[in-house]
Amino acid sequence: MTRDWSRRLLRYILLALAAFVLASLAMVLFFRVVPVFGSMVMVERQVQAWTAGESLDIRQSWMPWERLSDNAKLAVIAGEDQRFPDHFGFDFNQLRKALTTWQSGGDLRGASTISQQTAKNLFLWTGRSWVRKGLEAWFTVLLETLWPKQRILEVYLNIVEWDDGVFGLEAAAQHYFGVSADNLSVLQASRLAAILPNPRGWSASRPTAHVARRSRWIRQQMRQLGGTAYLERL
Repeated sequence: MTRDWSRRLLRYILLALAAFVLASLAMVLFFRVVPVFGSMVMVERQVQAWTAGESLDIRQSWMPWERLSDNAKLAVIAGEDQRFPDHFGFDFNQLRKALTTWQSGGDLRGASTISQQTAKNLFLWTGRSWVRKGLEAWFTVLLETLWPKQRILEVYLNIVEWDDGVFGLEAAAQHYFGVSADNLSVLQASRLAAILPNPRGWSASRPTAHVARRSRWIRQQMRQLGGTAYLERL
């Protein structure tokens, strides 16, 4: 009896795993070609607002690759993940540097790639649990396997959070500078990229001294990467 129960439980677990794999594959393939008008982080923010008895107006407009500023594409790569065209979703060099800094007494900073952040924002939730990190790794591998790099960056720029209720480059460009996503200047793009580590605490239109320094550093990195011609590597 015990053996039959164990076999039945194992069969259910295997079926559940198979269903999860098939469902995640289907979602990743679906969003490879379909414009993304929402994400799990947007849902999470909305639920948090409802729970707190507050209202939250989610602003997000999908813009195809051609209507996203090349300045913004390059600025985000320069500020977030300069090895984005070369790695397979995980930048182990940055992970080693982050661990070395932490072991030397510094702050434990994140080393997430654009691919990892896209996986988290689109399919998962915020937080630091091992379960979420494991799922993030799984979806990152799927994105890198089934999507071209250009699609990963396109989706990321359309769903990433830039302020309370402000998601995606078009909404952020309108919110901070009153322009469309395809008309961002180098300065504006670098400021938007500069606030991504803390989008609900920093402002691109009213930068603190720290944000202004980070924005200057990003512009320097953009030049060192070779300007927008760098995007041809995607």
